[in-house]
Amino acid sequence: MSALRLSPLAGLLSAALLLTGCFNEADKTTENSADSRLRLAMLQPPRSGLTPLSDDAFKLSRWSTAETLVVLDKLGEAQPALATKWQQTGENSWRLGLRHDVKFHDGTSLDAAAVVNSLTVAARAAPKPRILDGVQLAAVADGEHAVIITTAQPDPLLPQRLSSPQLAILSQKAYSASGVVNPRHTGSGPFELVQVDGTSSARLERFDGYWGEKAKASGIDVSFVPDGTARGAALRTGTADIVEAIPVSQAPLLDQRLIHEVPMPRTNTLYLNTRLGVMQDPALRAAVREAINRQQLVDNVYEKRADVAQGLLGPALPWAAQLRHPVAHPAAARKPAGETITLATFSDRAELPEVAVYLAQQLTAAGFTVKQVVREYSQIETDALAGKFDAFILSRATVLDSGDPVAYLYSDFSCKGSFNIAQLCRPEIDEALQHASVIPAGEARRKAIMLAENQILATDAAIPMLHERVIQGEAANVSDALRDPRERTLINAATQRNSQAD
Repeated sequence: MSALRLSPLAGLLSAALLLTGCFNEADKTTENSADSRLRLAMLQPPRSGLTPLSDDAFKLSRWSTAETLVVLDKLGEAQPALATKWQQTGENSWRLGLRHDVKFHDGTSLDAAAVVNSLTVAARAAPKPRILDGVQLAAVADGEHAVIITTAQPDPLLPQRLSSPQLAILSQKAYSASGVVNPRHTGSGPFELVQVDGTSSARLERFDGYWGEKAKASGIDVSFVPDGTARGAALRTGTADIVEAIPVSQAPLLDQRLIHEVPMPRTNTLYLNTRLGVMQDPALRAAVREAINRQQLVDNVYEKRADVAQGLLGPALPWAAQLRHPVAHPAAARKPAGETITLATFSDRAELPEVAVYLAQQLTAAGFTVKQVVREYSQIETDALAGKFDAFILSRATVLDSGDPVAYLYSDFSCKGSFNIAQLCRPEIDEALQHASVIPAGEARRKAIMLAENQILATDAAIPMLHERVIQGEAANVSDALRDPRERTLINAATQRNSQAD
């Protein structure tokens, strides 16, 4: 006899009851209130004490408590935030003018000294924030309400870089001599972070001294809920108002009116080893490309909650499809004669091993002999980068912190790229990427990026299969929650929980 097992429904109810406890106190204080608090269930707990110098910065940004000098619009263009204007004053220097009316949550004012302090701490941090990887940046005050930022090398994307949540500007009181950065009471957004309970919860209150529109919600109660079943149950039972990253497996169990699919700048891609093994042959790489049934992966693995890939850059970048040109593949496919392929991926993302199973079936049907290798990412990355596999399935973010895909393309497909799993080295691709990298943000840069993508796709070194979506849950009485493909914003001053559902 096997051990007693709970039914799926019982498991959901159990998870819901556990999560309900996280929100009980908030429910008591907000019942029947039109200006109610927002209850948020998030996927990952803080990993670095909510320091903005880490990936925890994106939580501070999604809570609208820490703000940056600029923000990005849907096209990735820089827009004013704490900085009202900027201009390039030299090949390596920029001048930014600051808002005069900003108060931090501790009552101090935003000025050039505070901006210089935040940027200097970030530039000197060890390790550096990811957005400053390979960038030498220095900031000095230019009067009380302007700063001059210089970089060691020309950086046409500096304004976009400054939009990263990892370069949020906090009050000088946030920074201790020991190097610890504490975002409590030191941000400038419409919500003030007042309490953090380790990796279980956080509490934010409306900041009435905010320089912009006053928040409609009186506060935010955050619970960190890594278990996907529990997050789904929180939406279904009404114990959370907004829920991050609902798993595909939970989506069918929920009221479909409450879930919203947001395209992510993340592409599920098959990387083929162009330097070692059988995939050196362009004709066999072409055979792999033609064997892949993308729709089957979308339908069966992602339950139709993904988009079939037409290129490396997907619908989260709305300009990509408009500027994409047909790929002229120089090598014709040849029929495989039983060549053995080692197909590898990692288990940390639950869908990828299942993708590997379907791909193995498709490639076997095409005439290949397929061996599968699946490990945890930490145990497989070194071998993948060393070219020990013929094919590697990767779920890859295609725009990094600047909101621009050039860094990703260079990292993955240039001769000196640090993440070149395909072992690709083509001088013409390096030249195309270099050309794109020096063009200022805008239409010309986007066109250059798509020309580089075209050249990469022509090699069949990377075969894009699908673009992932994130599923966000919102209660029926929540309005103006943000659905951001970059996952930088979620709740802002306009987001609210109404007293009654529509």
